Amino acid sequence: MSENRNLGSILCPNCGKLISASAESCIHCGAKKPGMWGLSTYLQRLFGPRASLIPFITATCVGIYVLSLLLDLGALTQMRGSFIFGFLSPSNNVLIKLGATGSYAIERGYWWTTITAVYLHGGLLHIAFNTIAIRNLGPYIEEFYGVSRSFVIFSVAGIAGYVVSNAFGVPFTVGASGSLYGFLGALVYYGKKRGGVFGDAIYKQAGQWAIVWFIIGFLMPGINNLAHGGGFVGGYVASWLLGFSEIKRENRTHQIVALAFLVLTVLAFVLSIINPPYLKLR
Repeated sequence: MSENRNLGSILCPNCGKLISASAESCIHCGAKKPGMWGLSTYLQRLFGPRASLIPFITATCVGIYVLSLLLDLGALTQMRGSFIFGFLSPSNNVLIKLGATGSYAIERGYWWTTITAVYLHGGLLHIAFNTIAIRNLGPYIEEFYGVSRSFVIFSVAGIAGYVVSNAFGVPFTVGASGSLYGFLGALVYYGKKRGGVFGDAIYKQAGQWAIVWFIIGFLMPGINNLAHGGGFVGGYVASWLLGFSEIKRENRTHQIVALAFLVLTVLAFVLSIINPPYLKLR
């Protein structure tokens, strides 16, 4: 008796047309192993056109922030810093244990903190601003670039921002604002590349936001503008390399890269748990 290996139908991750999940190659575009032994179906569910990683990103940031407060209950009763920025602020020691980055961490080989620090926040105002901005900018990025490329841009921008600030000797830093500036960089690239009335409007608006945010960053104490600048450049370059949906449809390669960054993010947090820093900051 012959074995039926037909796993159903899927959309080819390369051209988007309906094919057999068990096909050796796409009959429309010729892509090899379009089903990838079931992985393509999983990728389409995770990074498909109806998916969104913005709730996942914001929920992760909020969840880790709540965890940092639970690990430092003193943050509920103590003010650290000014009233505005020190309210509900976990200690540096707790943030270091969860994966804060900075020149201190990098000099000791904790490279993964350039990833984990993106999801950590130093106070209520800090996380409120970043998560609101993520939820406001994220849908536009996903619309223009697709879910897979949006997560790659978010990750690359966050890492790039911290690579820059760590290289310049910033000793301790956390937050997703480098990734947010990466979103602005992606919007600036999209608007400039697309052109026309709509593209010009996006370019000008995103550029104005970036300038205003940079100015605010220079006026407020404790803001890591090096990470913001690195994140903006990282987001712009990542967008240039990946392209946006109107000129290049999201394909399997984008989905695999996004999955790789997702796995790398989980691995980074695992490394933070099993390799806690030995130096405490006050």
